[in-house]
Amino acid sequence: MPSARLLEFLSENHVDYRLVQHANAYAARDVANRAGISQAVFAKTVLVRIDDKPAMVVLPADSRIDFALLQAATGANEVTLCRQDECELSCPDCEPGAMPPLGPLYDLDVYVSGNLLRADRIAFNAGTHTEVVTMPFVDFQRLVRPRVGFFSSRAVKARQARA
Repeated sequence: MPSARLLEFLSENHVDYRLVQHANAYAARDVANRAGISQAVFAKTVLVRIDDKPAMVVLPADSRIDFALLQAATGANEVTLCRQDECELSCPDCEPGAMPPLGPLYDLDVYVSGNLLRADRIAFNAGTHTEVVTMPFVDFQRLVRPRVGFFSSRAVKARQARA
């Protein structure tokens, strides 16, 4: 069952969203594949601490955070991943690792990878490991008002560079 808080938020804000059910999956790439959504537009949400303040980082499923670039983009002294218990406290209505990138629901700042700006629609976990929300990207921007930056790299390219 998707997060009731999420669905209420989307409905109250008149968002034309769709729910997509899929087989249980945890990794963002697997979720995108099972839901039939391009990894380039499936947004994974990563909780980080930016100068000791929790925040959401949103990037394509086929990408990974470049922490040096994120630190530079935010002007922070330090950026670290949140621990799982911190994630569970920040998003208590979600299964661990399945939080939607809607920071206003959780009083969190949101930093979105500029790589997602190319998409007409955005897709993301609906608070569970079996459901995805798709919605117009313009509605995501309107509701979240994320800070946009270029702080991710495609995981495939990163692996090729190490080879």
